[in-house]
Amino acid sequence: MSHPDPVAALESVGIQPSAQRVAIAAYVLATDEHPSADQVFERVRAGFPMVSRATVYNTLNTFVEKGLLRELILAEGKVVFDPKIQRHHHFIDESTGAIFDIPWESLEVSKVGALRGFQVSEYQVVLRGTKKRRM
Repeated sequence: MSHPDPVAALESVGIQPSAQRVAIAAYVLATDEHPSADQVFERVRAGFPMVSRATVYNTLNTFVEKGLLRELILAEGKVVFDPKIQRHHHFIDESTGAIFDIPWESLEVSKVGALRGFQVSEYQVVLRGTKKRRM
């Protein structure tokens, strides 16, 4: 879900659009990457030097709480943020660490609802391997 207007995206979920929040939203809501909080901080600070690390972390958490971002733990100790909040899967390239979105309909997962003793509210598949280079 791309948000071309960061101010409108923030206002749509009841977030007051301060200059720092708009700068963070302009990057993180439009990126195809799956940045960590530190990557968001570095990217935003390049164009908005007065933003603090704490502001970036707090803002990302607010965006997650309000449903603008998804927080993903795709590897032990590695939290990344995904602006694509509709259902999809992920592929992690083990040679580069790059994370790619996989369309939901590309994979078929069956019998999730039939797991005994579990009530599944959400799931996604995380594939790992090496992305083939185009020839």
